[in-house]
Amino acid sequence: MVRQGKLLEVKDLQKNYGKKNNITKALNGVSFDILLGEFLGIMGPSGSGKTTLLNCIATIIKPTSGCVLLKGENISAFDSKDLAEYRGSRIGYLFQDFALLDNLTGQENILLPLSIHGVDFAKARAKLDELADFLEITDILNKFPAQMSGGQKQRVAAARSLISDPDIVLADEPTGALDTRSARNLMNKLEGINRNSGRTILMVTHDPNAASFCSRILFIQDGVVFHELRRKQEESREEFYERILQLLAQLGGGSANVF
Repeated sequence: MVRQGKLLEVKDLQKNYGKKNNITKALNGVSFDILLGEFLGIMGPSGSGKTTLLNCIATIIKPTSGCVLLKGENISAFDSKDLAEYRGSRIGYLFQDFALLDNLTGQENILLPLSIHGVDFAKARAKLDELADFLEITDILNKFPAQMSGGQKQRVAAARSLISDPDIVLADEPTGALDTRSARNLMNKLEGINRNSGRTILMVTHDPNAASFCSRILFIQDGVVFHELRRKQEESREEFYERILQLLAQLGGGSANVF
């Protein structure tokens, strides 16, 4: 895959909670870049700041200081119109708990971001058909979430995060609510989207299996990036998985109780 420079730049990001003598630093000066077309993973123990970081990039919460640049633009400086465009079409968000609307069908959930922004239905439908075919959800588009398995719900949610052709997909523990088989299926699909269409993905995960699909992993602890692991060019996913496990063991007792 040909990468063409920086897509996202996180610069000295800090997020504090509390006041005066009771301040918790969720992020304490996080800085890193994401290249166009990269599949970047973020790992760290519970409370390390992973989701806070993702939510700052998504503008769900506002950082205390520092900035996030998307294609050189400071998202903190966006006015309400630019912010709505950023949230609606420039980023896609894939939640752990699916976040599907129960009273809408799979198709309606997927198309919701486009309908809000007034995209032509014929154009939206063509994109939907393409995604549904790739994600193997064509046969459940007319079902409601209550009629779907967990894996089906997450693939519908993945289609929704991709339907607007965002610059970057933010995935927060996307396999956390799935069984092993469904998790592997979803990660194969995300890796295929990254590899075949060059879609940039930033994924927070505690799961070494999911992380092994990434091209690079940043490890966060106490609100700072303290280690980086890159998948070698000729390295298989299985070999990368073993290196992740070895590193987690070195960092403090293995993945089961640390990350």
